[in-house]
Amino acid sequence: MAPGHSTERTATVSATSMRDRLLEIAAQGVRHAAELLPAPVIDPRREIGLLLRPGASFVTLKRAGTLRGCIGSLKPTRPLAEDVAENAYAAARRDPRFPRLEVWELAGLQLSVATLGPHETLLIDTRDALLAALRPGIDGLVVRSGALRATFLPAVWEQLPEPADFVDALWHKARLTPGTWPEQLQLSRYHVETVHTRL
Repeated sequence: MAPGHSTERTATVSATSMRDRLLEIAAQGVRHAAELLPAPVIDPRREIGLLLRPGASFVTLKRAGTLRGCIGSLKPTRPLAEDVAENAYAAARRDPRFPRLEVWELAGLQLSVATLGPHETLLIDTRDALLAALRPGIDGLVVRSGALRATFLPAVWEQLPEPADFVDALWHKARLTPGTWPEQLQLSRYHVETVHTRL
């Protein structure tokens, strides 16, 4: 066996196991919410080491390609496994844009888990500079202005492929006037790794 081959295989298996486990945890959280059970409790003894490290995630639910719930965390304040479990439960039960997910909706439900990488502060002071800096399909973006804050995951580029449309919609989500540039505006971007499954 070539040197390093075993290590590479172990890393691949570990990454695959981690992705599978994230989806398993998320699916359990969604099912508990639909069945009116308490949020699942994560047992550290059965988790892969990486899932016990602090992590931030977003869990998105879709039915027939239409958004059905999305809740997430921007900062890693708890173990990743716990973050995914809580966000999956909340996406199915507490997204204020939708009624609580019903049991009958579980069949065929599309589920995705996005784990967030580190945030990169964008030292930009004009809208044109922001549009030029953004990487469509890659960047998630966070905008903050005082108490107002909003984010778009990279997946939103699928619906809004033009940077100008992406930014204007994010401003609207943050309750900022599109096209304006408030004082003390704060921007950061991040990338995600996303896994998908269907219940």
